[in-house]
Amino acid sequence: MELYTLPLLMLVMFGSLYFFTIRPENKRKKEADKMRSELAVGDVATTIGGLVGTVCAVKERTVVLETGADRVRVEFLKDAISGRTAPTADKAQ
Repeated sequence: MELYTLPLLMLVMFGSLYFFTIRPENKRKKEADKMRSELAVGDVATTIGGLVGTVCAVKERTVVLETGADRVRVEFLKDAISGRTAPTADKAQ
């Protein structure tokens, strides 16, 4: 009976590792990739460094963000974008 418990216990441990760590991480990566591919001009984006700006141009691998009242434009890789929000009504006017 003890011969079967160790492999069964290891199988349960690896299964729980997969379902509690690996699977949710893959899901987050897919959602982040989808968000980055759906970036559009006018969206408000946040970088991994915390810079917030309005998307001015979207290229194949990069995004140009416009920040602040002085309208500084900075180009980032799409992988550096961590979040996105739709433009607000007062920004669009």
